Amino acid sequence: MISARAAESFERIFRQSARTRLPAREGSPCEIEPAAPADAASIGREPSDIMVLTISSMTFRLLMALQFRDDEPTSRHYRGDDERPLLDALMEVSNLCCGALNQQLVEHFPDLGMSTPYVLGGRSLGHFDELKPAHLAAYRVTIDGAVEIGATLCICANAPIDFDAQIVETETADAGGELELF
Repeated sequence: MISARAAESFERIFRQSARTRLPAREGSPCEIEPAAPADAASIGREPSDIMVLTISSMTFRLLMALQFRDDEPTSRHYRGDDERPLLDALMEVSNLCCGALNQQLVEHFPDLGMSTPYVLGGRSLGHFDELKPAHLAAYRVTIDGAVEIGATLCICANAPIDFDAQIVETETADAGGELELF
């Protein structure tokens, strides 16, 4: 129910969002490689938790699952000298990434809603097939050569979906979508 063009568009939008929002510092190199869902699920510690966010419309539900390692490079990258728990920092960056994804999708689907991040057990990834997704894609994201993130996109369609997102993939984030105070 999802055209090949739409599946490629979802993936381009995800890669752009991940490249611009997952690195904690602008200019940090971010490599994104396709992976088998099982490979993306093996990124974190065992049994690791996954950060999940949902974008829903009248025609589809997209689940983005991010799996972070609980290790020194990840903690140093996302927390730095900050004393807050790593989980809080990871929820924030996950929310930013999903928000960027949502901003691009709203151009094609004006009726979107986005969840706040929630944590599920890592074994939940093995059950995404139970949702009968129309498209399932997994990635291995590497930031600064040391921080590894497993990413899975699970898209369930309620109706035929066909769109072509014209995304120019860049390495830096734009300021769009940030809260403005007047």
